[in-house]
Amino acid sequence: MYRTHTNGELRLSHAGQTVTLAGWVQTVRKFGSITFVDLRDRYGITQLLFGEELNKELESQPLGREFVIQVSGAVSERTNKNPNIPTGDIEILVSNFTILNKSAVPPFTIQDDTDGGDDLRMKYRYLDLRRNAVRKNLELRYAVNRAARNYLHNQGFMDIETPFLIKSTPEGARDFVVPSRMNPGQFYALPQSPQTFKQLLMVSGYDRYYQIVKCFRDEDLRADRQPEFTQIDCEMAFVEQEDILNMFEGLVKTIFKDVKHIDYTETVQRMTWEEAMWTYGNDKPDIRFGMQLCNLKFPGHTFPGRKNIAELINGADFKVFDEAETVIAIAAPGCSEYTRKQTDELTEWVKRPQIGMKGLVFIKCNADGSFKSSADKFYSEEKLKAIAEATGAKAGDLVLILAGAEERTRKATSELRLELGKRLGFRKDDEFKLLWVLDFPLFEYDEEGNRWVARHHPFTSPKPSDIDTMISNDPSIPNAAEYLKHPYAGIRANAYDMVLNGNEIGGGSIRIYQRELQEKMFAALGMDEEEQQHKFGFLLGAFEYGAPPHGGIAFGFDRLCSILGGSESIRDFIAFPKNNSGRDVMLDAPAAIDNKQFDELQIRLDLKGE
Repeated sequence: MYRTHTNGELRLSHAGQTVTLAGWVQTVRKFGSITFVDLRDRYGITQLLFGEELNKELESQPLGREFVIQVSGAVSERTNKNPNIPTGDIEILVSNFTILNKSAVPPFTIQDDTDGGDDLRMKYRYLDLRRNAVRKNLELRYAVNRAARNYLHNQGFMDIETPFLIKSTPEGARDFVVPSRMNPGQFYALPQSPQTFKQLLMVSGYDRYYQIVKCFRDEDLRADRQPEFTQIDCEMAFVEQEDILNMFEGLVKTIFKDVKHIDYTETVQRMTWEEAMWTYGNDKPDIRFGMQLCNLKFPGHTFPGRKNIAELINGADFKVFDEAETVIAIAAPGCSEYTRKQTDELTEWVKRPQIGMKGLVFIKCNADGSFKSSADKFYSEEKLKAIAEATGAKAGDLVLILAGAEERTRKATSELRLELGKRLGFRKDDEFKLLWVLDFPLFEYDEEGNRWVARHHPFTSPKPSDIDTMISNDPSIPNAAEYLKHPYAGIRANAYDMVLNGNEIGGGSIRIYQRELQEKMFAALGMDEEEQQHKFGFLLGAFEYGAPPHGGIAFGFDRLCSILGGSESIRDFIAFPKNNSGRDVMLDAPAAIDNKQFDELQIRLDLKGE
């Protein structure tokens, strides 16, 4: 046998035993007539001591970093113990060794503080995976997987596989397509999700289904996106929204407990989509801290429960506010001592192209009760005090105000809030806060296409009270500015998102399960009967054979792992990820195929411009 123990296993209780270990050489340290070697495997590191006799043998058979070796020897207590590793109390007095395989000099150091950049490490990902930091990420991923499976199994869910080669259907992103050699000119698509299959399983009577499944979307990438990603995909029959929320709160709380040893006992907060948008500026708010948005000037209308307090800023002849569609403020706690340099830096931050604002107005709420503003030429101290109080600011706080077009200003203020939350230490990696966001709009207006589209997907049911409002698609709407007047704008989806620390980790809905309503939904999206039958005839047909009420949810597995692991990028938790261009630099994929394959597929490549 190559080994009797792993390199993370031996303790003082094993002292005196003769053992055999195998692994990779981490470091070699020569001290006169003896040599110390750190031997590594996925379980840990063990120090080896090569005495005088073997040290001479090492001169003819030198060991290098990442050599694979096998050693035998006695476990002995170390004189210079290392409290930083579990095996730090012992070492192996090596009696013999074998070099199983030599290694070329690695392109970067294989240790936590490596000198390898992202591109180099991705090119040699099989070496990067040896690093302790990466190993811990994959161990966490496995722990989340195991906890999810155990919970769902105990709740009566079945793991049922669904196909990867399917028909292209509209689900909001571009499909990856696969040509069929046996059906020339026809193509499979890789699934963006198993959505229609899991609904068909509900029709088939498998009332609790799940998969931890690969999904594929051909869309622009960023830190938390990959062309292929993993979901915890779930569906239940004979349920209402409350059943889904309770079931999957339980799933996430179980993952917290099993993986992070956190007993999440507090009630998960719930808020509507509208409340999230107007209180935090986005539909996945980070509620670990306050700094809620205060809308000083709504864009032409007010929302239920929200007072238009535009009188606080009107009448001052301050064109920045007077000519803006909306004015939004936040109060940064304890920041009134910011210097001119610091407020100028924040102003430059909001002017960046990715934020897109023209400037920033501030009000300092000084500890002595006075108020100082970059706009105090236009506003009296009494008025500044009233504005500050409207935002909830207290003595010592700094009020920051942005003005401009509604959507851009809201997004910019939301980003500013998150940036300040990070700078002020309110967004801690070891603090977790869950939230349900409910009552999303069922439709959103596509200005470019001049039509209404499903905000989630076309299988999402409207709220029961809004079903009667469903009407045929009206192409006469001239632009998005008119959409609030249209009946579609008031239709709410029976949908829900779970948010963790400002990240959407799961989303789902109660589904449409009656053919008539599903046809009505398709028609509202501009599909005629022929198109409905061509794309979704199988689903509409299934609904005629006793489809039960059902609903479900899908969790972004990679994203959940990255949040639990304290990383902003899901790539850190995927064994072989793609880069930001969707390339696998290790395999050099995607790559060209030879002409023979094109001939077999009866496809001719015609690149534009060539």
